[in-house]
Parts: sequence; structure tokens; C-alpha cells
Amino acid sequence: MSASPYAHLLSPGRIGSMELRNRIAVTAMGVSLSEPDGTVGERLAAYHEEQARGGAGLIITGVLGVAWPVGAVQPCQTAISDDKFLPGLTALASRVHAHGAKIAAQLHHGGLVAGYSSDEFDQPLWTPSVPPPMQGDFLDYFLPEELAGFAGGKLPSLKVLDKADIDLVVAQFAAGARRAREAGFDGVEIHSGHGYLLSSFISPKTNTRTDEYGGSLENRVRLLLEVIAAVRAEVGPDFPVWCKLDSREIGKEGGIELDDCIAAAKLVERAGVDAITVTAYHDTGKGKLHSGSNIPHEPETNIPSAAEVRRAVGIPVIASGRVEPEAGDKHIADGKYDFLAMGRKLLADPALPAKLAGNAPDSVRPCIYCYTCVSTAYVRTQVRCAVNPETGFECERPTSLVTGKHFVIVGGGPGGMEAARRMHEAGNRVTLIEKGARLGGTLRIASLAYPANERLLDWLIQEVERSSIDVRLNTEADAGLLRELKPDAVIVASGARRAMPDLPGNDLPHVFSGEDMRNLLLGEGSTELKRKTGLMTRMATRIGAATGATANIDFVRTATKAWMPLGQNVVIVGGELVGVELAEFLHERGRTVTVLEPSPALGRGLTLVRRMRLLAELKEHGVALLAGVRDLSIEQDVVRFTDAAGAERTVPADHVIVAMGAHGDTSLADRLRADGFAVETVGDANGVSYIEGAIRGAADAVMRLSA
Repeated sequence: MSASPYAHLLSPGRIGSMELRNRIAVTAMGVSLSEPDGTVGERLAAYHEEQARGGAGLIITGVLGVAWPVGAVQPCQTAISDDKFLPGLTALASRVHAHGAKIAAQLHHGGLVAGYSSDEFDQPLWTPSVPPPMQGDFLDYFLPEELAGFAGGKLPSLKVLDKADIDLVVAQFAAGARRAREAGFDGVEIHSGHGYLLSSFISPKTNTRTDEYGGSLENRVRLLLEVIAAVRAEVGPDFPVWCKLDSREIGKEGGIELDDCIAAAKLVERAGVDAITVTAYHDTGKGKLHSGSNIPHEPETNIPSAAEVRRAVGIPVIASGRVEPEAGDKHIADGKYDFLAMGRKLLADPALPAKLAGNAPDSVRPCIYCYTCVSTAYVRTQVRCAVNPETGFECERPTSLVTGKHFVIVGGGPGGMEAARRMHEAGNRVTLIEKGARLGGTLRIASLAYPANERLLDWLIQEVERSSIDVRLNTEADAGLLRELKPDAVIVASGARRAMPDLPGNDLPHVFSGEDMRNLLLGEGSTELKRKTGLMTRMATRIGAATGATANIDFVRTATKAWMPLGQNVVIVGGELVGVELAEFLHERGRTVTVLEPSPALGRGLTLVRRMRLLAELKEHGVALLAGVRDLSIEQDVVRFTDAAGAERTVPADHVIVAMGAHGDTSLADRLRADGFAVETVGDANGVSYIEGAIRGAADAVMRLSA
């Protein structure tokens, strides 16, 4: 028998006196699932219990405020600042222990980042010194409704800490550690990263003090060392204590560098910590960097730093940052770090560790790195996941579902496949009807534009194909067919209707609708479309003949690198999610792209953190992004418009793609209801809601029909 590809990742580990069943940790994440008064309730307990049930070795809680409400960074943050919080914390630890996992409390003071404590509780922001003003484009990427949630409406005041304040902070961390131990937690992680209070002392960018807490690295780390000493004195020598350190402050001139982190790691090791969590932070004024440090877009961004720290110390290192399990196993085997902390992957599927241990990695629901989970923190709402609608809502899961019924699902896109999968999993007979030749729907296009989506596409198709779901391709759903099938209920997930908006020149031969582009890329267009684009019959035949979603997408992605029936200059009318992702797709294929959006904001439909990255990268690559345009008219070689400043302009256009006009379409559902069927609608049929809307809508519909 061959060795497991996850043998090292799944091997037992140890941090101080704490023995862990494997090397997979749930990284600390801000999820806003406690109660408004900081107590642990059923929402947070059920959330962490699901992760323990899923097989993680260690769960590190999101930030627990040692000075709450001072230092609070978000609503419904957990507090550990008073003994009154002990009952909820104790219940949480017990729920996790019941499933064999260990749990650590992340002790936290938000410092300069604690805008919520200022907005909600009128508290000043605690800081080592007056920080430099934030500069950059960060706020430019917010939609108006998001900015209202982020800003809170109050200008915070600052509290530069004196010695008495510093002594209070040290005592608060020590008391928080005592409460964690009393509540039955297995260890504590002292959060000294991410711009929070302890990190702001370590960073030379935010700490310009001239006393014993400023200047040299040893002085800047002094507060953290005092906290470690006080915590250790409070909890004793055998209780696991470790800290989280920034390896770098990316993009922040004069901030923390890797050499600073290595030196700090040696100091905290001598101070008696049992491990070090290696993370990173960034210049918060730069929007793109919010997916470039502690929550990186690029895989394994922080692993080289973790490996450097691991070489410098003799205690375990916990690493994180978009690492696939196979790579994580190899890194542990190679000694780059000792534990892999996962965040987004375990939100997408908290059972990932158990599925790896059960030799079923293909069954893991994949994270698509869409930043839905991350973006919630910026607008002060609770965590949620685009591909796993149960995340954050575990306590609302029904205890039982109706079984043994027959359901018909119309539409083989993400909403239809998810509904079919769920109904089948609940023990019902399912018929899935798709009018096209392949499953996938608009997710096939989304996978071309953003390759991470392909993981979800493949997983959904795999789950459907390995079930006993009756899949009927190339089939139109109508009342006659449904009367033959005699379902107990019907779920219509047939997608949006895509109409060409009323624009002058929209009937010119070089103008494509969004539906034209979909058909073109997937080889499903009409004879007229192929004639219109000059598409070669041989190419269309090859695309159409490709079987399976992955084969089709791989072929199209490769073929369109060199071939595309579009001229050099492409104008995209519509700058929401579809338009800007299409702009990225075409730019990568060598086109000169201009995006024109009538509304004041670009990127609506993208989550905030992904929007910050994608729009920044498009600008870096020379894609023209123009919002607030009006008086659009399409001519033979140009598009005319008035820009946001009122100037009349033209841009050259060999082809124009109108990525607007999609809207919900319940006409099929309405007809079926009129014919006497019980019908639910899901996904874009109710109005364009993209992947999250399709998956969440499917879960809700299944719950309504079978709970």
C-alpha cells in the first residue's frame, strides 16, 4: 500500500504540552459570530464545533478582546475582558473538545485598527505614537453602500499610551490568558501582527517613540515581551503560549522587514513562547495589498518567510496563506514549518481534514478565492462563504429533511447542480434537466474569465455524475414532460435573460451582446453568429465536440490565447463583474481594452477585496476603466460618449461587447405554476446574483421544500 500523500500533514503534532491529532489548524479569522455584548452564543459555538467535527487538529479562535470594548475591531467580536464572559467561553471549549480537537484563544487588542470601538463605544484608538496619515486608493474601490458600513460615521480620536496605559495593557493580556485557561482552552495565541496594538509597537512606521518602548528593535518588541512574561506568570510553565508575528509589512516603506521578524522571533523564543505563527501585513492605504499579505491571492506568498523563521528558531512554526494540502504536506516534510493553518479552505469545507484522512480529497468542496468571506469584515457583517452557504449559519441547519420524494431541477448551472446534489444527498429521487449539451451554465464562462471558478465547476459536475441523479441533457423542460415525470416539486434554475440594451448602433455587425460572447467562447452560437464573427467551421466543431467541462474549458482557454475572432481594439460597455472579468480575459489575449460603465462605480458584483485587486491590476496593465459615462453611441470604428467630467470623447473599436442587460427571468417558472406544479426559483432566474446567489439560493430552496 502506498503512503498517504498527506502523511505528514495528518501526523500528530505538539505545541508545548498540547498534543494535536494532526498538523492542520483553523487559522484565526474575524467572523462576527458572537453576541453584540461580546459573549459566546450558539452561532459561534456551532461554527467552531463544525470545524472540530470536520477533523481539524487545532482551532484558533478569531480575535478575543482583552480590553473589550476598547480595541474592538468589528461587531459581534468575542470578548475575554471580564469574568462574565467565562460561561460562554467554557461552553465553546467543551463543544470543540467533544469532537477531539484542541482550541486556542487568540488574545487581541485592536489598537489603531479598532475603528469599531470608536464608532460604537466612543473609545479612542490606542497607539504607541501618532501614526502617519493613510494614503492611497483604498477607499476608491468601495461602493457607496459598502463605504457606509465601513466608515461608521465618526472621526476617531487617538490615545498615545503612557507607562500606566502600557502596564494596563500587559495586565489585560495576562487576565485574558487566565480566563482562557479557566474556560478550558488548550492554549493562547498572542496576536502581535496585522497592525493591531502590539504590532504597531513593533513596526518602526507606526512607533516613533523615544522612550524605552521605541527606537531599537529590542525596545519596540519590549511591550510584547512584557505581555509574554505576564501571561506566562499567570498561566504557568505548562500551558501552551505562542505569538503571531508579521514577517513583513508589504508595500509599507519603513515598516517591518523579514530581518526584524527573525530577530523578534529569537527574542520571543527566549521569552518562553512555545511556537510562532508567521503572518504578514501591508500598507492598508493600497487596495490591492489587502489580498497581498496575510490573505494572499498568490499561492504560498508567506511560505518563504515562514521557512526563514523556522530556520532561526527551535520551536514550532505555524504557517498559512493559500497553500494546497499536497504542498503543505511536502513543506512539513521538508521542515519549512510544523503546522499549516487554513482559513478560506476550511470555510469552504470544514470537513477537509477528515476527507483527506479518509482518502477522499476529490470530495472536498473547493474554495474559489472570491473573497466573499474576507470582504464581510470590511463592511461589518458576519462571515459567509460563496460556495458553502452553511458557513456562519451552522446553528440554523435543519435537524431533519424530508426524504423519498421526487424533485425535478430545471437548469444545469451552478444553482441547478447544487440543488440537485443537495436533494439527492437528503435521500430524494432527482431528475436534472438541462437544455444544452453539457452541465455548467454560466459557470463555464466564469471559469474561463477566472480560473479558480473551474474548481467549483469540476466539483459540482463530479458530485452530480457520481450520484444516481437522472441527468437529461439536450432536453427542454415543459409541462408535458413534467406531467410524465410527476415530481413532488420543481426547482427552476434556468438562469437570467440576456437582452441587448437600447444603445444607438447596437445592431452593427461588430457589436456583440453578452450572450453572443458566451456562445462564441463555448462554441454554441447560431449559424448567424458564426458568420458574423468569421468563426471557422473547423474551430467551432472542435469546441463543440469537446466532452466534459474541464476538457472544453482547457481547450478554449488554450485556443483563445492565440485565436479570437475579435479585432485589436475592443470596447466593453458595462463595468460590473462580467465586464471587468471579460476585460481581464481579453487583455491576457493581447487586446487593447476599454471599459465604459454608465454608473459611478466599477466592479459591482465583485466582492470588495477581489474588486480592489482586479481593478488595480487592470489599471496597471493599461486597461482604460471609465465610470460615469453617458450619451453612449456605437459607430463603425469608434464608440462615442461623454465622460464623467462632461467631455465628449471617442475610443477606437474594432469590436464592441455589450456586457449589460442581464435580468431575472421567471417566465418558465410562472408557466409551470400556472400548470399546477409546485415551483421554487433559484439563482439568476430571480435576478443576477452570480455564484454565491446560485449556491445560497439552491440551499434555501432545498430547505424550504424538504425541511
